[in-house]
Amino acid sequence: MHLEGIVSKEIHVIPSTGYYDNENEFIKDAVNTLLSARKDLRVAVACELYKREEISFGKACEIASINAEDMKEALHKKGIKRTVGASPADIVKMADEAVKLAGR
Repeated sequence: MHLEGIVSKEIHVIPSTGYYDNENEFIKDAVNTLLSARKDLRVAVACELYKREEISFGKACEIASINAEDMKEALHKKGIKRTVGASPADIVKMADEAVKLAGR
């Protein structure tokens, strides 16, 4: 029997164990567990999603669980150019609005 066949059978039987309600819930937990254990994989996934413009730079940092400087370095090592979504004027405007919301 092929490994894929065994894995498929294991996944299919998971709901019957009572640990998970369905296969998707199990797969989501399995992926989250793997990503928690593998920082290198989290960073690689974050970089790839950022490269595909599916997430923002901030979200990439969050997924990778690293700070902005480390994320910049990871993108650089993979040859991924960082894009700036907001103009300097937009950034100033957002900062001013954040200060107003903070009551300062």
